[in-house]
Amino acid sequence: MHTDFEACVRAVRSKDARFDGWFFTAVLTTRIYCRPSCPVVPPKAENMTFYPSAAAAQQAGFRACKRCRPDAAPGSPRWNERADLVARAMRLIADGVVDRAGVPGLAARLGYSARQIERQLLAELGAGPLALARAQRAQTARLLIETTTMPMSEVAFAAGFASIRTFNDTVRDVFALSPGELRERVAKGRPSAASGTLALRLPFRRPLTPDNLFGHLVATAVPGVEEWYEGAYRRTLRLPHGTGIVALSPHPDHIACRLWLTDWRDLTQAISRCRRMLDLDADPAAVNALLSADPVLAPLVAKAPGRRVPRVADGPEFAVRAVLGQQISTAASRTHAGRLVRAHGEPVADPVGGLTHLFPSPEGLAGHDPSALAMPQSRRTTLAGLVNALAAGDLDLDVGSDWQQARARLAALPGFGPWTVETIAMRALGDPDAFLPTDLGVRYAARSLGLPATPAALTRYASTWQPWRAYATQYLWATGDHPINVMPGGGSLTSSALASAPTPSAPPSDHPPHVASITDR
Repeated sequence: MHTDFEACVRAVRSKDARFDGWFFTAVLTTRIYCRPSCPVVPPKAENMTFYPSAAAAQQAGFRACKRCRPDAAPGSPRWNERADLVARAMRLIADGVVDRAGVPGLAARLGYSARQIERQLLAELGAGPLALARAQRAQTARLLIETTTMPMSEVAFAAGFASIRTFNDTVRDVFALSPGELRERVAKGRPSAASGTLALRLPFRRPLTPDNLFGHLVATAVPGVEEWYEGAYRRTLRLPHGTGIVALSPHPDHIACRLWLTDWRDLTQAISRCRRMLDLDADPAAVNALLSADPVLAPLVAKAPGRRVPRVADGPEFAVRAVLGQQISTAASRTHAGRLVRAHGEPVADPVGGLTHLFPSPEGLAGHDPSALAMPQSRRTTLAGLVNALAAGDLDLDVGSDWQQARARLAALPGFGPWTVETIAMRALGDPDAFLPTDLGVRYAARSLGLPATPAALTRYASTWQPWRAYATQYLWATGDHPINVMPGGGSLTSSALASAPTPSAPPSDHPPHVASITDR
């Protein structure tokens, strides 16, 4: 969008927050760059220029605005809507791959040469992988500087900088303040985070209807790994350098996020995975506009605009859970997963709630005895095939995976039918166009709305919902009466009512929201 000068100028003059993260406004006279919704008086059009990324603006010598903090804008929805090389690279950079493994490691994950990746990122984003990772490190550093009392030397290495000097230079270049000055600006009146914890706000594009988002996560929560506690969805995280626990709760203009990390170097990855899990970089305006064009879906969208797709923090974990849940109720699926966690999960210490374990890794499950699981032999075979493929590296379900290749490899495994493959594509891979025409909940909803009820006919009808069929599925599921559609504690809650909503104290009872089609064997 940044190449459409007139459209960008209109967005800046109207302070349209819908475009935050889509492009960045650089002011030639002040050498400052902003998000489109910056509250300051917009500059003259002739003094504006536009960049597709914060990294490109920084690379061109512009500093981040201290009012609108453009480095903290929601991410561009393009990287979660697309499956091409640039989108996959951006998802991996957000997950910290460049910081951990450098550009060669990024190239190896994507299966392309480093030169090809550099060329494509420069063409679309105006910055290469190193500049994009540098911009991300600067944002992480600012969070740690402003919200903790960590010594600056620890902040530097936790944010991913290789040296104190590089850290100091980058912070000055990006924010026009030294690290010490940045901390002093916010020190007065703001309590610092307790040791090992961090509280921050995760922005999103409005509107956001949190009912199905948090309802789904909590209704399907694995005991010991996930819980609803004191008004927040909490879960354990397996991270590159250690472990973590996150608590997430919805507010009208942000998601409150509280993190407990054993290693601060994992902060970038933890935030990225939380945003991905809650689908916070989605573009609800585009989704609402297309789905509202269907007269059947239009009333559902108008009633609850901004439904997100509940996704996951760990792709391999969800694939295992999807197999455990084939053709059984949600309650039974949670029971199986809980047993697996108690037997093979890694214990964690929860300083606040009742979380006890990390979900077992594929490597940890590769040697387990499937006969210990109380399930049919066919499903044990399916689980063993999945775990072995993941542990051997033959199947990639992480953030930078190729969606169609992952689908093909899943479908080649024994016991993986269309329902399981598309469920994983929707929630683990993040494909916004994943569709479940064989899901019983979808079929019941279609029948009640007067839509075609057979999978083939419904698929043909749903072609007009592309590329947002995963979001259409959320609206279809929402016509049912089951816990995945409501905030924990009962009742439907819109984003405008969040501020005055009572805090629920207990998770909902277990009822099966939907089960796999009989075609998945």
